[in-house]
Amino acid sequence: MPKKRGYHHGNLRQALVEAALGLIEAKGPTGFTLSEAAKQAGVTPAAVYRHFEGREDLIAEAAKQGYEIFADVMQYAFDSGQPSALAAFEATGRAYLAFARKYPGHYISMFESGISVNRTPELAAASTRARGVMERAAQELSQHIPPDKRPPAAMFSAHIWAMSHGVVELFARNSPGSQSPFPPEDLLESGIGIYLRGLGLIAPDS
Repeated sequence: MPKKRGYHHGNLRQALVEAALGLIEAKGPTGFTLSEAAKQAGVTPAAVYRHFEGREDLIAEAAKQGYEIFADVMQYAFDSGQPSALAAFEATGRAYLAFARKYPGHYISMFESGISVNRTPELAAASTRARGVMERAAQELSQHIPPDKRPPAAMFSAHIWAMSHGVVELFARNSPGSQSPFPPEDLLESGIGIYLRGLGLIAPDS
């Protein structure tokens, strides 16, 4: 039999996270046990407790790593849209959908597991960095709105985050009975367009 990867590479902790991600994607965050994660990683259940106190700690680590990837993806999207503030902002919305598709285990750990982002300082910091990218994008895009009509950047970005999350949950993750009549990207783009027109940031359709 092949050597157990966790021991062979000296990275049992990460092997357990990767095993958990696969189980989370297949069974949901509450549909697996630590014993199953250990089996997937090729170690005994007792070995898990050298690194994690329980399943929630394992999921929290998966969520932290997810937020770190998410922040990098969002930052890359934001940078790719420069120097146009509008292009940079719209790119972050598309990146949200792309992340949810490419990293479903991480996404579920982050947003559907019930794990608080404040469970650990590391998880809180990763989450804050991810939110910060969207807030910077919103701030740059809205800087020309008169101050008395300008929403706070945190509120602006939260609206778009909520819209992106809703499109993902309802139409991009194959929820039973929720097949969209339109591509998720088109739904999100049109929704963001309506929002930005309401703020006077893009011209109305002619």
